[in-house]
Amino acid sequence: MNTSFIRKAGVGALSIAAAALCAGALAQTSPKVKDLGIDAPKTILYVGNSFYYYNNSMHSHVLRLTSAADPQNRAQYRSTSVTISGSGLNWHDMEAYFQPGRLASYSFVGDNEVLFNKFDKPFEVVIMNDCSQCPVHPQLKDMFHEYAKKHSQTIVKNGAKPVLFMTWAYADKPEMTAQLAEQYTIAGNANDALVIPAGLAFAKALAKNPQVVLYDPDKRHPSLQGTYLSAATIYASLYRKSPVGLPAAAGMDAKTAQFLQEVAWETTREYYAR
Repeated sequence: MNTSFIRKAGVGALSIAAAALCAGALAQTSPKVKDLGIDAPKTILYVGNSFYYYNNSMHSHVLRLTSAADPQNRAQYRSTSVTISGSGLNWHDMEAYFQPGRLASYSFVGDNEVLFNKFDKPFEVVIMNDCSQCPVHPQLKDMFHEYAKKHSQTIVKNGAKPVLFMTWAYADKPEMTAQLAEQYTIAGNANDALVIPAGLAFAKALAKNPQVVLYDPDKRHPSLQGTYLSAATIYASLYRKSPVGLPAAAGMDAKTAQFLQEVAWETTREYYAR
């Protein structure tokens, strides 16, 4: 993985800024919702964009963590990811995702045999995020809050729990961390939704180790490490358990995985303790 883009952005400056933003975020709005209020959710819908689908999709990394943590029930864990490149929340038709006979209505098993699924409800939890700039962009910020509310209402109406996924700053714009953290937390509080502090985990990881490569060379999308850190943060947030000791992603060394797991656990504990 090429890390030259991080050096060009200025590793020292990035580290100092990330550390300051981590500390500053603690003084902003505190999250009202600390946990989902349900034990061990097993069926999750991810609604978002390319921040999810990079690196074989974030949901597959979370499933690997849950399967390792609960091997006896691994077959019960199921996730579906609905992503549109570059999308904001207003691009998604949440009502359609809950219509019978649509998402997750069938699976392929065995030798391409079709299994038609029948669920009391298709998903227990819906994790959604807006476009990378939408929550803080002056022309799109209001739309973020509008659709966070609309989608949360639709999710609750269909018997599921709404969750907001706090995205990360661009590699060369670390000031976005605190801005995104604030808007996602405000939206979470307004809609009784749990917020997953992935953006704060990115900043904390960079503050602890500026050499960790969390970004794709475009400075926006996640590297494999960035996706894995996000997955570990989702796991820690939803299940309120430490991901430390769970398997590394394919192609990642155990030391890096443990570092990212520790950051995810530390970030969630700090965020929800406020």
